[in-house]
Amino acid sequence: MTAKYSRQELFAPIGEEGQKRIRNASVFVLGAGALGSSGAEMLVRAGVGRLTIVDRDIIEWTNLHRQQLYTEQDVIEQLPKAVAAKKRLTALNSDVDVTGIVVDVTPQNVLDLMAGHDLVLDATDNIETRLLANDAALKLGIPFFMGACVGSYGLTFPIGIEDHQPCLHCLLETLPSQTLTCDTVGVISPIVVTTAARQVADVLKYITATSFEPKLESTDLWTGNRAAISVTSMKKAECPSCSTDAVYPFLSARESMKTAVLCGRDTVQLAWPISRKFELDSFANSIRGSVSTLLHNPHLVAFEYNGHRVVLFRDGRMLVHGTKDVVTAKKIAAGLLG
Repeated sequence: MTAKYSRQELFAPIGEEGQKRIRNASVFVLGAGALGSSGAEMLVRAGVGRLTIVDRDIIEWTNLHRQQLYTEQDVIEQLPKAVAAKKRLTALNSDVDVTGIVVDVTPQNVLDLMAGHDLVLDATDNIETRLLANDAALKLGIPFFMGACVGSYGLTFPIGIEDHQPCLHCLLETLPSQTLTCDTVGVISPIVVTTAARQVADVLKYITATSFEPKLESTDLWTGNRAAISVTSMKKAECPSCSTDAVYPFLSARESMKTAVLCGRDTVQLAWPISRKFELDSFANSIRGSVSTLLHNPHLVAFEYNGHRVVLFRDGRMLVHGTKDVVTAKKIAAGLLG
């Protein structure tokens, strides 16, 4: 151990033994955006032994107010977030073995990416990837520290700490609507730091073998509303993701988003599994201030967004016109739907 961790070791619940555990820990950070950059920085400064950070995206000007690892020069150079994150994190603490991977996490690669790590820090920007990671972590038998924030509201819940606790799949119907995103209603940086801090605090408790009861915690920094509730009763005995007969449905192609580049058209079609429902009225209202030429009828919602014509149908299909790149289309969908 070096003097850089001396103040952390003086904290009695960690101490020298806890610091050794932190040093031996291997953390997988899913997403290098707001929560990912904030959480990864805390963990690297804490001295985790190994950290892998994975993200599919590049840095944009709109990221800089809340994604603290990045600079204006990173935007100018159009660096992938995972690349810039690795560079910055390594400069912060050379003790830590940092790996940055630029990839879209899918059912085909998620298990290989996560394998060999002690836990997963959730920092993704959409519910599909979050459910995929939930299933992958459960199958690998490692905890998944869920976190999400939008506007001034943040939510955290550690999954897989205790067998009698629910997983994300169990809680899906009780969580707030996923139609609000940072792209449609905005986000302030204090809620990012608050949410990431709660995630990392639970991670450090877990790594140092500190006993704690996993709770679903939420905070709205603008209204001052806070809650921390036990959700043990929400565990579903027949949950296909965490029951004794788990089949991990989101690791299968049937429950993953389908993508297709339409022949002869500059358009990508995205189709969600049947389990993802969309309320067109609510969706149209949530994006009204962020899009132009909005058209809404009982069958679809169509609009212009970031230079693309987008159409969401009642059956859950989305057409993104003006691109043949699937990653670009998925990024647009995540920005609109979470």
